[in-house]
Amino acid sequence: MIEYNGYMGTVEYDAEAKLFHGDVLNTRDVITFQGTTVEEIETAFRASIDDYLDWCRKDGVEPERPYSGRFNVRLSPDLHRRIAVAAKKQRMSINSFVEKAVADKVAALW
Repeated sequence: MIEYNGYMGTVEYDAEAKLFHGDVLNTRDVITFQGTTVEEIETAFRASIDDYLDWCRKDGVEPERPYSGRFNVRLSPDLHRRIAVAAKKQRMSINSFVEKAVADKVAALW
């Protein structure tokens, strides 16, 4: 994985074509890049992100940002209730409680 300006890309190697190709992962917009060396693929990745941002500016379109920090999660009513009670016992908001629980789980996996 490579990262630039908050955008993350994945790179694969096509042995038959002798070419690296990649896609930006954290946007619904399609952004791709390619190169024949590691240096070329890194440069192409950054150039693709810059081109995307330039295109958005020129067309007056708001670029899709990789992560807003917000996402919706659907829970069973029972789990929702248990989270609310646990958060209250900890004197935390539900949001803070869930954020900490998720952060702890992710940290354990990395």
